[in-house]
Amino acid sequence: MIRIGQKLKETRLAKGLSLEDVARATRIKTTFLTAIEKGEYHKLPSSSYALGFVQNYAEFLGLPKRETLALFRRDFDEEKTYKVLPSGFVQDERLDRKRFKIQQAFLIVIVVLILLGGFLIYQYRAAFMSPPLTVISPKENSIISATDVLISGRTDPNATLTINGEPVAVNDDGSFSKTITLFPGKTAIAVRAINTFGKEAQVTRDIDVKDSR
Repeated sequence: MIRIGQKLKETRLAKGLSLEDVARATRIKTTFLTAIEKGEYHKLPSSSYALGFVQNYAEFLGLPKRETLALFRRDFDEEKTYKVLPSGFVQDERLDRKRFKIQQAFLIVIVVLILLGGFLIYQYRAAFMSPPLTVISPKENSIISATDVLISGRTDPNATLTINGEPVAVNDDGSFSKTITLFPGKTAIAVRAINTFGKEAQVTRDIDVKDSR
């Protein structure tokens, strides 16, 4: 009973072709071609590779496709063939999968730690940084034509705020506003915010108050 490997080899030799000639034309390694001719399919990467290589080899030699497939299927027993894979090959494959899973787990741990670190820094940034403080009104060097001056701005909602030493309430969104009475002339308004960790920020506005009366 002729085997597909034997048929391929006989046809190749009849055409005066070497394994190297076939390898160059089909781009199949000579070691794989030799394995096919000997029927040693377990030396090929997988069953799909075995079928593909045999088809390409036979097509190159001009053998009928139907006959080639029939002989291949008669010779090839996938379960039996790949049960005889070398134990080292199987172990290497398992080790590669295990190594890949470890690398995946390690990457996930790193990402989680980075996210956790970012979250902690965001949550406790007040322990290292001064609270945000913006004074919207009045602007620096403003000329105010009234002794009652509106001070407004924004800061950390949890900060303690004072204007010229007087406490001012801060809204839940961090906004604040307070009208204070100042004497006419050039004066400075000191706005100070202190967070729960004792870090502070201060903004000073120099203005000129004109008595409109």
